[in-house]
Parts: sequence; C-alpha cells; structure tokens
Amino acid sequence: MLNDIQLFNHEQRDALKESAKSSPRRRANHNVHKSYEDLVQRLFIAMEPDSYVRPHRHTQQHKWEFFMAVEGSIDLLFFDDNSVLTKRITLSAGGDCVGVEIPPNVWHATVCFEPVVFMEVKQGPYEVMDDKGFASWAPEEGEVAVAAFLEKLKGAELGAQF
Repeated sequence: MLNDIQLFNHEQRDALKESAKSSPRRRANHNVHKSYEDLVQRLFIAMEPDSYVRPHRHTQQHKWEFFMAVEGSIDLLFFDDNSVLTKRITLSAGGDCVGVEIPPNVWHATVCFEPVVFMEVKQGPYEVMDDKGFASWAPEEGEVAVAAFLEKLKGAELGAQF
C-alpha cells in the first residue's frame, strides 16, 4: 500500500515546467491517475504564456472539472452559447482564489501571462474522442489565426464577443 503513495515535489514540478517549455503545445502534464479508465482523473499541468487552449465544454452531464493553482497564475475565461465572455476568474497560488470547479457544459478556456503550474481534477474515464466539444468560433490548434486569437482572449473584457 505504501508503494502506491505518489508525491509531486519541487524536482518533478521543475521538470514538468521544462517539458512545457520544449513542447510544441507549450504545456505538459504529469498524470497522477494510473489510467484513462480511472473514475477520477488527476493531473498537474505546466503551461507557458503562448500555449493555446481552444475554448471548449465538456458535454457529458457528469464531466465537471476542478482547477487549482500550484505556482503562478492562470485566468479561466467563461463564455455563453453566443461566444460572449461572461466571466473571468484568476487563480493564483497563494492568492485570494486558488481553485475553481467548472460544471459540465460550460464554455471555457484558459490563458496565462507567466509560466504556471496547476492541478486539474475531473470525472473519468477520459475518452479522447468524447472529452471536449470545441467552440466553432475559435480556431483549431495549429491554425495561423491562433496567435492573434490568443492575444484577443488575453485582453478580452467581459461582454467581448468572439
């Protein structure tokens, strides 16, 4: 039983941050869960400021998500069905708000202005083909329009429409 205890220490955090820097997607994750079949998915994610997380929602009614800042800050952006920014929450390690739970079927995206490490916990199992419904009004990862769109997300104020 004690062999199953998993730690996430400073050395692992630093290695995860280095992996994010060298990743084409500019983020990396360290899974705590043993398999995609686990009923609760737990992972640490390191993300660079130029990483693009396409706005999406989890359409399955039991697929909530929880985020908690471990190091640095990350903004969560929330949109209505008409692509209007309705809420922006900043999670900051050691700040006023360190965590947030997102219910199913809520459009959201993440942006950061500095390297960040956060923990994500979500209902499993993880189903690659059915995990996310992406916003049709946002460019796909890798498209030329991504850089400009990411800058628009970062500077967006409540009420902005995408």
